[in-house]
Amino acid sequence: QLHLVESGGGLVQAGGPLGLSCVAPGRTFTTFVMAWFRHAAGKVREFLAAISWSGYSTNYADSVKGRFTISRDNAKNTVYLQMNRLKPEDTAIYYCTARRDAAIVITKQAYDYWGQGTQVTVSS
Repeated sequence: QLHLVESGGGLVQAGGPLGLSCVAPGRTFTTFVMAWFRHAAGKVREFLAAISWSGYSTNYADSVKGRFTISRDNAKNTVYLQMNRLKPEDTAIYYCTARRDAAIVITKQAYDYWGQGTQVTVSS
């Protein structure tokens, strides 16, 4: 079992940056693919970014490519999502998730563990 805890959400003005963190307390996650999804009101949960266990491979949704950056620090059991040039449509609950298999995929059903989520609100 892998317990994930997100932090860093909050209220930010459009155009501003915000960084999210996700930690797996007391558990190494070096063998997991890590990813971020978000769920906006009235929409389906959306893939944002994923990173391989080594950190060398990443994948981004077109909607955030060039604005969001996913990274990880395996020594700290932490994955990050740096979000820049935020837009009101980025408002959502952001979830950290982990996948036991080594392949990076974008479908939520392929991920095995999920955090509770952190709210991000972007004001116009």
